[in-house]
Amino acid sequence: MLLKLEVLEAIKRGDITLQFRRWTRPTVKPGGTLKTKVGLLKIGRIDDLSPADVTEGDARRAGFRDVAEFNRWLDTMKQGPLFQRIEVSYLGEAP
Repeated sequence: MLLKLEVLEAIKRGDITLQFRRWTRPTVKPGGTLKTKVGLLKIGRIDDLSPADVTEGDARRAGFRDVAEFNRWLDTMKQGPLFQRIEVSYLGEAP
């Protein structure tokens, strides 16, 4: 799961706790970790859902102002058959 540095920094601060992905096959799993430029991230719950099911709260937890901004971002993403909401948190420095 590729994340921009600004998103990684926001996850580290706790400002972002959700990510959304469209893909053909997931590259992360619940309970796993992800080594990044800012340290280790913990992957929490992963839910399959429709983009139409994203709430205002979900959008804000993912760093968007609202669902409208989320939808504009979604329009720029590659189309994949699987859409997932992924909980993320910062674990600490990578070993």
